[in-house]
Amino acid sequence: MFSTFFKKLYRQTIDIVFGVILALIIIGIAIGAGQLVFSVWDLFKLEGVTGQYINIITDVLTLYVLIELSRSITDYFISHKLKISLIIDAAIVFIIREILIALFKHKIDPSMLYALSTFLFVLGALRTAAIILYQREKVIADENHD
Repeated sequence: MFSTFFKKLYRQTIDIVFGVILALIIIGIAIGAGQLVFSVWDLFKLEGVTGQYINIITDVLTLYVLIELSRSITDYFISHKLKISLIIDAAIVFIIREILIALFKHKIDPSMLYALSTFLFVLGALRTAAIILYQREKVIADENHD
C-alpha cells in the first residue's frame, strides 16, 4: 500500500518538475526567437559582412539546443522514460554549436578542436549504440508477443 502511494507521489512529482522545466524552456525559446527577430535589424548597420552574423548564428544554434532538450522532456510525458538517444542528440547539437562558433570566431586552437571532435565522435558512437540496442530490444519484444 505504501509502495504504490510513494510510486504515485514520485511520478506526480517528476511530472510537475519536468512540466515546470518544459514551461521555462518554452518561455526561453519564445524570448530567444523574439530577440532573434529584433537582432536581424542590427545587420543593417553595415559593420562588415561578419559584423552581427556571429551573434545571429550563435542565437539560432542556442535555440536549436533548447528545442532538442524540450523534445526529450516532451517525449518523457509520452513514455515516462528519458531516452538517452534524445539527450545525446542535444549534447551533439551543443558540441557542434561550440565548434561552429569557435571556428567562425577564429578562436580555437587545434588541441581544443581535436578534443571536441573526439567527444563528438564518442557521442556519435553512443547514439549509434543506443539505436542498435533499441532495435534489438524491439525485435525481442516482438518475438515475445508472438
